[in-house]
Amino acid sequence: MTKAPPVIELHDLKKRFGVGDAEHLALNGMELVIEKGEFITIMGPSGCGKTTLLNILGLLDQSTDGQYKLDGIEVSSFGSRRKAHIRSQQIGFVFQSFNLIARLSVIDNVALPLTYKGLTKTKRLKMASDMLTNFHLEEREYYMPYQLSGGQTQRVAIARALVNSPSIILADEPTGNLDSHSSHIIMEELSDLHKRGNTIIMVTHNPRLTSYASRVITMLDGKIDTDTLMPLIEPPAVTPKRPLGAKTRKKKTTTKKKPAAKKATPRKKKA
Repeated sequence: MTKAPPVIELHDLKKRFGVGDAEHLALNGMELVIEKGEFITIMGPSGCGKTTLLNILGLLDQSTDGQYKLDGIEVSSFGSRRKAHIRSQQIGFVFQSFNLIARLSVIDNVALPLTYKGLTKTKRLKMASDMLTNFHLEEREYYMPYQLSGGQTQRVAIARALVNSPSIILADEPTGNLDSHSSHIIMEELSDLHKRGNTIIMVTHNPRLTSYASRVITMLDGKIDTDTLMPLIEPPAVTPKRPLGAKTRKKKTTTKKKPAAKKATPRKKKA
């Protein structure tokens, strides 16, 4: 049985911006292999090429030189229609700025990617509603984006990214605009997706979020600086539950009784 190719393979990948003296290499010889089901966080200083890399992986941009294989196939041979088809079927995007369409309701935003599948409006709305229910947003279906909190808006964005059941999730600073509580909820959602077998590639500046990843990559000057596999963290031990109906014996506690106070005897008056 032949082993399936890696989901993503990059060899000597380069991306140039500008010409002549103004030329800048945003990616300078990237070498990277990502297997199916990995949860990768990419970190590094601003300008190191993180977002450029994510855009190329998501077929939103094209490299200048080098090789990019998606499921073993070189993407340079793909036309614009095929790239659009792959984006709609295989890749889900989650952005820091949410990118919801302000004039559309929550359910219409989530259903939007399904229009490329040629489904009827009723079927699209049903699938979008089911996805929102998974994220406990069924009561917000007909809200407008401005009526949601930041955490709810990002969960809608994730629901939209997943409605086509993509195998790859690309997240660019998905918690960058959220408070710590909302960030925790979003990361738990992404962690759950990873456990279901999705490949997740997330760009972040927050080192605390690396605890959710199976692999942490740091970039510097358009290259990989470090590439670290994260150890599996064992869940905390759970105290076994007492079987239903079982009685527990209560220890008898003996309390010493205080001696009763003596009553004072009245003195007799002298005659």
